[in-house]
Amino acid sequence: MRLRSNATIEDAEGEKIMNVDSIRDGIVIDHIAAGCGMKLYRLLGLETLDAPVAMITNVTSGKLGRKDIIKIDAAIHVDLDTIGYVDPGATVNIIRNGEIRQKKRIEMPEQLVNVLRCKNPRCITSCEQELDHIFRLTDRARKEYRCAWCEAKAD
Repeated sequence: MRLRSNATIEDAEGEKIMNVDSIRDGIVIDHIAAGCGMKLYRLLGLETLDAPVAMITNVTSGKLGRKDIIKIDAAIHVDLDTIGYVDPGATVNIIRNGEIRQKKRIEMPEQLVNVLRCKNPRCITSCEQELDHIFRLTDRARKEYRCAWCEAKAD
């Protein structure tokens, strides 16, 4: 399968198997590692949007082998740090008037604020609810983040 610019998904023989409408103003998160799209969908809170969101999973990709794609048909703000946490190789395309206006390559953030919750019941964030949940990147190679307050490893 491949995703053509007109948002038609075709099988290996070029036969049309699915059509996803193009968006006029919105965001396309592309090159998401296969299987990571739903995690990103949940962390970005896309289920609460009052706008069409298309999740395309396990699409054939020349670069990745397989990938996920999220298309948001609304000009909203998305947290690039959250995207970088889930998949630092993802690409964010900003669409305006049906054209790509900006393309952002995402990297792993050094710090995450209120993206994750500390699971340590002894962490100060468990009882001091107004404190931000801050996680810092401690090992880039293993994509490991730890709580800034208690050093607990993020899940």
